Amino acid sequence: MNNKQTLLTEDFLLQNKAAKNLYFNYAAHLPIIDYHNHLPPDEIAEDKKFETISEIWLKGDHYKWRAMRALGVNEELITGKTTDEEKFLAWSRSLPQLLRNPLFHWSLMELKNTFGINEYLNAGNALEIYKKCNDLLRRDEFSVKGLLKRFNVEMIGTTDDPNDDLEHHKKIKKDNFDIAVLPSFRPDKVFNIADRSSFMLYLENLGKASGLEIRTFSDLLEALKTRIDYFHENGCRISDHGLTQMPSNFNMNAGLQKEFSQFLERKNSNPFSKPESFVGTILLELCRVYHQKGWVQQFHLGPLRNSNSRLLHLLGTDAGVDSIGDLSQSRSLSLFLNALDSTNQLAKTILYNINPADNEVFAAMCGNFNDGITVGKMQYGSGWWFLDQKDGIEKQLNAVSNLGVISTFVGMITDSRSFLSYSRHEYFRRVLCNLFGSEIEKGILPDDEKWIGEIIEDICYNNAKQYLNV
Repeated sequence: MNNKQTLLTEDFLLQNKAAKNLYFNYAAHLPIIDYHNHLPPDEIAEDKKFETISEIWLKGDHYKWRAMRALGVNEELITGKTTDEEKFLAWSRSLPQLLRNPLFHWSLMELKNTFGINEYLNAGNALEIYKKCNDLLRRDEFSVKGLLKRFNVEMIGTTDDPNDDLEHHKKIKKDNFDIAVLPSFRPDKVFNIADRSSFMLYLENLGKASGLEIRTFSDLLEALKTRIDYFHENGCRISDHGLTQMPSNFNMNAGLQKEFSQFLERKNSNPFSKPESFVGTILLELCRVYHQKGWVQQFHLGPLRNSNSRLLHLLGTDAGVDSIGDLSQSRSLSLFLNALDSTNQLAKTILYNINPADNEVFAAMCGNFNDGITVGKMQYGSGWWFLDQKDGIEKQLNAVSNLGVISTFVGMITDSRSFLSYSRHEYFRRVLCNLFGSEIEKGILPDDEKWIGEIIEDICYNNAKQYLNV
């Protein structure tokens, strides 16, 4: 294998002159607004330096874990107790086998953009690259904050539980870090009423965080509203929710509220009889508060989680054993959005699907609930999880274009736990510019670089900045 000079030339993914002009003249230089990710705020607050490339690149990356398992790599070399060097060597042997998987492009970009390494990683050069990356990571400019500046990041939206005290966010703000790091309100755990023991423990902690004793359904709502106020005071302007489907029942009547109080008092050992009514009512009330606060709400819908019980028991959640769910989405999503819109309490909303069969369903749904006042109020979000590669990005852009208004789209997110994932914004921008450029070359779009270039700038940066008011 020739290790020198990968396919990452300056024209990577840009297949015509118009695409190159759009990218270099309008997209490449723009800052990044990464309004949804899973970066750990504590590592930003402490300006962490990573000891090894394995720690920053392989640990916690379930995309890579899945690929290595498929190649027959032993779990000890993926998530086990072997050394970081051994894990890196295992990944270096795996990468050459991943042609046409997006991990191949992403990995090349992450090595080049972060460490200046523009060669194909493989078993032959792995030790040399491992040492070079580790040496660079010891430098101040390769600390977490240094890396974020290197990638031209302007805003980060982390994902935070309502019980979080946000102390790390407070420290980041106090330190006057020149990149905005804002919390996002993610109340998923409060919906898990089916797991009684976990739910009761969660409500106990929610009561402590809110300073309220939770004995009734009304108490629970008040506690969540108190936490929303706290998050708002600390810069939060975005909520996020990960659900298999939207609830379609929002009726917690007096009988169910009495049952809920008895459930909390442990007066019976039965499961709560109407979990969807509980989730639907809680979520509806939360969304009304988001609207009142002027927040943006996000909904990530459709995954089938924790399919492999063996690895779930071995590693816990987020082990790389989640999948695409084939669940019906449209009816319940329509009912929920309509319940908010009918009382004029529907906040700006971003919808993400994990099943590509739902692309047009989600794009069309967004068009039902725009208000004629807010530009791009309803957003069909960027390609998510299994759909954030070139093919998925292009299909998402085509669905938005065909069924909505692409010029209002708020662009890409990393949705990542890795500080090296910011190359995905470049990847998205190149795919976007190539899509528009190809249609210019074919005579499908006007040959007007300034006109289309301004739309490219809006999609990559301006729309998100205005939509989120950051």
